[in-house]
Amino acid sequence: MNVEIDPHSGFCFGVRRAIATLEARLDCGEDVYCVGDIVHNGREIDRLRAKGLRVIEARDLGSLHDANVLFRAHGEPPSSYDIVSQNGLSLTDATCPVVLRLQTRIREADDRMTKVGGQVLIFGKKGHAEVIGLMGQIKGRGILVENEGQVELVDASAPVELFAQTTKNPADYDRIAQVIKSRTTAEVTVHQTICQQMASRAERMGDFAKSHSPVIFVGGAKSSNSKVLFDICRQINPKCYFVTDEDEVRPEWFADVEGPVGIIGATSTPLWLMERVKERIEVMIKE
Repeated sequence: MNVEIDPHSGFCFGVRRAIATLEARLDCGEDVYCVGDIVHNGREIDRLRAKGLRVIEARDLGSLHDANVLFRAHGEPPSSYDIVSQNGLSLTDATCPVVLRLQTRIREADDRMTKVGGQVLIFGKKGHAEVIGLMGQIKGRGILVENEGQVELVDASAPVELFAQTTKNPADYDRIAQVIKSRTTAEVTVHQTICQQMASRAERMGDFAKSHSPVIFVGGAKSSNSKVLFDICRQINPKCYFVTDEDEVRPEWFADVEGPVGIIGATSTPLWLMERVKERIEVMIKE
C-alpha cells in the first residue's frame, strides 16, 4: 500500500515568504515579536519559538519599545503601523502581496461607495486576522458577511461592491454573490479577490482526494484555510480524516484498505509535518 503526499499541498507563497523572512532575522540572533501566530499551525509555531520567535497579541503592540516586530502574511490595519511609528519599533512587514493589493482595492472601493451612498461588503470570518486588517482599512465602515443568512444586513436599494477574504471557498463566495444580486435593486460589483493559489488548490486537491482512500488531512486547529479545504475534501471523499499531527492518526482508518493512502495539507501546513504523518502511517501499515 502506497502512502502519497499531495504534491500541491503545503505552505502557500505568502506563508513561505513570511516564514523565510522571519527565519532570516532569527538566524541573525535577533528576538522577533510577531503580532499573532505567523501561521495557523501550532506545530510550526513551536518550532519557530524554539528559534527565538515571540508571539504577542495586537493589544500588546503598544507596550513594546526598541524591539523588532514582524507583521505576518495576514496583514494589519493602519492603526498597527501607527503604533510602530509612534514607539520607534523596527518593523519587518511580511504581509502577503495578495492581501496588500486587496487592502488597496477595498480602500478605493470605500472612496467610490462613500460618494454614491453605497456599501462595501466583505465575505469573511469574523475575528480572522486578515478580516481585521481589511476592515481597518476603511475604519470599520464595511459590512462583514459570514454566510447567506447575513445578506439581510445589506441595503437592497444601495450600490454594492463585494470582496472576499483571500482564503474563502470560491463556491461559497459565488453563492453569496448570487444571493446579494438577487435581492439588490442597485448595481452590484463582485470583485474576484480569493487567492488564485487557494482556488486552484481546492480543485487539484479534489482530484487527489478522488484517487486516494483514505485521505488524511493535516491542518491547524485554528486555521480557517484548513477548515475550508478539509470540508471540500470530505465532501469529495467521506473517508477523509483531520489530524493536527502524527499522534492523532488512528490505525483503524487503514483496516482492509488497499490504497493508495493520501495525505493533504492546508496552505498553513508545513511539509515536514506531512512527512511525519506519512512515516507514522507507514509504520502502522507494516504492523
